[in-house]
Amino acid sequence: MNEEEMRKRLEVLRIEHRDLDAAIDALTNGGSGDQLQIARLKKRKLKLKDQIAMIEDYLIPDIIA
Repeated sequence: MNEEEMRKRLEVLRIEHRDLDAAIDALTNGGSGDQLQIARLKKRKLKLKDQIAMIEDYLIPDIIA
């Protein structure tokens, strides 16, 4: 995967992460009480966060000053 593809993938992951956040808020505030569904969405959101961090770390190398 080249850098441009990684940047596109990063944007897709960020959008999905925001969408999951909105879905979790809607379920929580809607009073549906489906805790299993909320837990699954939160787990997926954490996986996305890890993927985002991994791509960002690759694209933005650490520079020790």
